[in-house]
Amino acid sequence: MMQVLPIQSAATTKECLPHGRLIVLTGPSGVGKGTLMRVLLQRHPELYYSVSMTTRSPRSGEINGKNYYFVSRSKFEQLVAQGEFLEWAEFAGNYYGTPREVVLNQVNSGKLVVLEIELEGARQIRASFPSAHSIFILPPSFEELEKRIRGRAQDSEEAIARRLRRAQEEIQAADEFDVQIVNDDFETALNALEAELFG
Repeated sequence: MMQVLPIQSAATTKECLPHGRLIVLTGPSGVGKGTLMRVLLQRHPELYYSVSMTTRSPRSGEINGKNYYFVSRSKFEQLVAQGEFLEWAEFAGNYYGTPREVVLNQVNSGKLVVLEIELEGARQIRASFPSAHSIFILPPSFEELEKRIRGRAQDSEEAIARRLRRAQEEIQAADEFDVQIVNDDFETALNALEAELFG
């Protein structure tokens, strides 16, 4: 399920983009997007990482406001009704969304803004921001992805099955994106990501 509220016309958005740059990073659950982002931000503090909002519970070690903004379902739905999201989607039974105002302000102020979001949200951002640079992170194989998801030991068997079904659909969409990077060797994938952002 995906619902998006109109925020502003694509023409208006495009006028903003020469001042900054919007990077959309996506890929299936368990592919290593979060780890790549953490190291990228350590190496490049000048990047602005847009923290998403979610209704899912924090995982061990996750910090509110740093990894995600964790809110209740009712609070999220209230923000949707107020038009506060650039995009939002329901994934694996939880809502995820990108706060609108902060992202637009950062892009307009000349920052390189990185969004790490789910496929449906990434598609909507690409429709709203045609100049956004979109990057899809792929696993070396589906078997390796399943191994990584199971290795987290954080989800029930039912949740794992949902994630794997979703991952198959997402991987088929990789060609929609400007660049595909395979996260097999971590340093190689990180270097390829840096080359896309700064090359």
